[in-house]
Amino acid sequence: MSVSKIAISLDESLLARLDRLVRSRVFPSRSRAIQDAVEEKLARLDRTRLAQECAKLDPAYEQALAEEGMAGELNEWPEY
Repeated sequence: MSVSKIAISLDESLLARLDRLVRSRVFPSRSRAIQDAVEEKLARLDRTRLAQECAKLDPAYEQALAEEGMAGELNEWPEY
């Protein structure tokens, strides 16, 4: 995985909290702490988006699609 270097600005109190975590070895470095935080936030946003999209689905329609697909495929399955 390639890594890119970026510059960010943080509020002093937030930076102090981050440095305390690094000093107490919760994270090996500021960079790692920020990388973990960004990854976690992006994953949370992805889950939220997935939930929002799933909420748009019509359960009856999805059930009908599933049953239609299974009925057609069931006859094509080999006998075991």
